[in-house]
Amino acid sequence: MPDPAPETPAHAPVERDEARFADRRDAGRVLAGRLSSYAHRDDVLVLALPRGGVPVGAEVARALGVPLDILVVRKLGLPGQPEYAMGAIAMGDVRVLNTQVIQQLALSYSAIDLVTRAEIRELHRREKLYRGDRAMPVVEGRVLILVDDGMATGASMRAAVQALRDLHPARIVVAVPVSSPQTCHLLTQDADEVICARTPERFRSVGQWYERFEQTSDEEVRRVLAESLVSSN
Repeated sequence: MPDPAPETPAHAPVERDEARFADRRDAGRVLAGRLSSYAHRDDVLVLALPRGGVPVGAEVARALGVPLDILVVRKLGLPGQPEYAMGAIAMGDVRVLNTQVIQQLALSYSAIDLVTRAEIRELHRREKLYRGDRAMPVVEGRVLILVDDGMATGASMRAAVQALRDLHPARIVVAVPVSSPQTCHLLTQDADEVICARTPERFRSVGQWYERFEQTSDEEVRRVLAESLVSSN
């Protein structure tokens, strides 16, 4: 099985005029500036994709004066190479597959289903961990702003959008600080609006565009959500 081309490390050099974000919270503040038309509206809800999207989404929600919640999405990694995505799943067991990767590597659907079942279990575990007994907020008729820390292939965000369509929101807005130009354009086929604060032509990985890109912990996700619930009450 040929290996896909590896992602460029987070510390890979960028052009001098292409500034990095300091961290995810800095990225969230920049992104919020592109979403000012949604500020202080009672029909707007920010849904962040854990884990890295949560600190970004928290800054967006704070700046806009709207509630924050989460939508758990899981990447489907290649068998034996989990760092490489062949798709993603979201709530309702919605699955989005990268058919190009699957065909290129001649992956069997039994192998894909095996990975999918394992990730569905992990998705349900994380939903319970982050949300506890608190129900998913009502999204019907609301404007949903889906936030992540960036998009490479866009598989996770596409799964998130498709999972929400059946819940009849008024509008789905995809918002990220950085994305490859191709993926940002691709998401316009799924979402009602796509806002990518930066779309560098030399994009190789999301982490490349952050000065600090440490992994967001489960504890931070839970803390940010708890703080958001307190501030919204």
